[in-house]
Order: sequence, then structure tokens, then C-alpha cells
Amino acid sequence: MARYLAGRAAGVVVILFLVCLFTFVIFFTLSPDPAVMICGKTCTPERIDQIRSVLGLDEPFITQFGSFLAGLFAGRDYGEGANLVHCAAPCLGYSFQTNQSVWDMVVERLPVSATVAIGAAVLWLLVGIVAGLVSAVREGTWWDRAAMGLALGGSSIPNYVLALALQYVLVVQLQVLPFPQAVAFGDDPVVWFQSYLMPWVVLATGYACLYARLTRANVIDTLAENFMRTARAKGLNPALTLRRHALRPALTPIATIFGMDFAALLGGALITETVFGLNGVGKMAADSIAKNDQPVIMAVTLLAAFFVVVGNVVVDLLYTALDPRVRIAAR
Repeated sequence: MARYLAGRAAGVVVILFLVCLFTFVIFFTLSPDPAVMICGKTCTPERIDQIRSVLGLDEPFITQFGSFLAGLFAGRDYGEGANLVHCAAPCLGYSFQTNQSVWDMVVERLPVSATVAIGAAVLWLLVGIVAGLVSAVREGTWWDRAAMGLALGGSSIPNYVLALALQYVLVVQLQVLPFPQAVAFGDDPVVWFQSYLMPWVVLATGYACLYARLTRANVIDTLAENFMRTARAKGLNPALTLRRHALRPALTPIATIFGMDFAALLGGALITETVFGLNGVGKMAADSIAKNDQPVIMAVTLLAAFFVVVGNVVVDLLYTALDPRVRIAAR
């Protein structure tokens, strides 16, 4: 098991290094000159050369990439003498638009994205798994047909359409909810819940519909297995049989996609945060793309990749706990 964990940890390091390299190559070769973007269209060539020198943009690619990697672990310095600016580790550079530390921008907005992702994940797991389980047990009934019909329809609605519709009905017409805003839980728990309720519902709807259909299909397949027929033939309690012998193998594939979906959301729910005006990582990414703010775009890309890779590892570890065959193979 220790060898398995060490192998997975080494794989994470290699993948994150490749993501850093790939992302850096894209911004190094395809993006406009950062010095021109910082200085503006009316800037003099001398000033542009000075900015290139301060940022190290006149250095070879290998040197720039090495400085970027070193900045993640040890920080880095910009400029010289009286103009020296130290960027503490983990240094992701400074925004071209606001001149603010990119790491500080991420830390400031990450709690909002985490709140949206965690709340939505709890909602879609509860609704999706329960609806799928009941549909599987009552296969062919009106409940099954109605639930799967709603799941099909719900997964077809784009997030931005559902978000605008909910805002119009619940905020503008009925006025039962405030317009979403990034309120801290400690400031006012009631307003906090009301503010995040619509983003949670919007983000969870598509996933809940997908998970309901997957859970239904997995449980139906498991119920048809020989060990389930044997359990029923022995007269075991149906609810106990379903909970102990059918639900666990049926949820193993769900755990796989949940880890990946949740990890991806931690990198920012771009559409949902943008539509509701929540100042999370997703909205920061959208604003940075519109303004071509390269350091921020690169930081969000690396952050999303980090969560996806780590989420993948967590899923693998969870697999070893859920499935004894994986645990034995990992020894």
C-alpha cells in the first residue's frame, strides 16, 4: 500500500510539472507581449524594454520557466536596487490589470468558489442518488418514468438559462430571495444561505440529473446479479439487502465521477459565478480572459489542474476502501 501511495504521489508531481510546462509554453509562444500590455499603446520602446527587463521577459524560455517554478516554492524578485519587489512563495506573479499579487487574488476568491462547489455537491449527491435509487427499486412505475423524464429535461437546460429564470421568478417577481452576493457565514448565516441557494440549485441541477440516471442504471444492474438473487432467496430483509449488498457496488462508479466533478468545480464555476456576480475564482477567470490578464489566467489554469489531479488521486484512494479487489492489487 505504501508503494502504491508513493507511486501516486510521484505521478501527481510529474503531471503538475507537465501542466506547468504546457501552460507556460502556451503563454510564452501564443500570447501578446506582456510588456506592451502593461505599458499601454502609447508607451515608448524604451519603457517597454525596461518592463521586459524587470519581469525577466528578455531572458531565454528555460530561464523564465525556471524562475517561475522557483517562485512557486521560494518566491522571486522583480527589478533591482530601489525598485526591487519581492514576491513571496507561492509566487504566481502580479496581475497586469490591477498590479495585485495573483496568489492574494486567488486566496481572496477561493472561499467563494469552495462554498458554491461544496453546497452544490451536497445537493446533487442527495437528490441524484436518492432519486436514482428509488427509480431503480420502482423500475417501470410512474415514479420511475416521471423521475427519469425530469432528469432528462433537467440535464438539457443550460446553467445560464436556469440562473436567469430563477432570478427573474424568485428575486424580481416573488421577491423571496435576495440577489446573490458573497456574504460570509459568520456575518449573517441566514443571508449567507439565501445568497448561495440559487447558485447551488443552478449548479447542482445538471449533475443531480446525471447522477440520478447513473445511480438507477448501476442499481438495476446490481440487483440482477446472482448474489442479489441468492440474498433474496434466503429471505433477507429487502431494505438491508439493498443497503448492504446493492448500494455499495452501485455507488463505486459514482464515487469516481464525483471526485472529478467536484475537483473541477473547486477551480471555479465560471458560468454560475459570472451570471450571479459572485466574486469567486470562476468569475476572476472570466474577467481575466476578457482583459487578457495572463498571470491570472495561468494561475487559474494551474489551480484547476491541481484540484483535478488531486481529486483523481483521492478517488483512487477511495476506490481501495470501497473495493477490496483494488486494495489487494495495490499491495
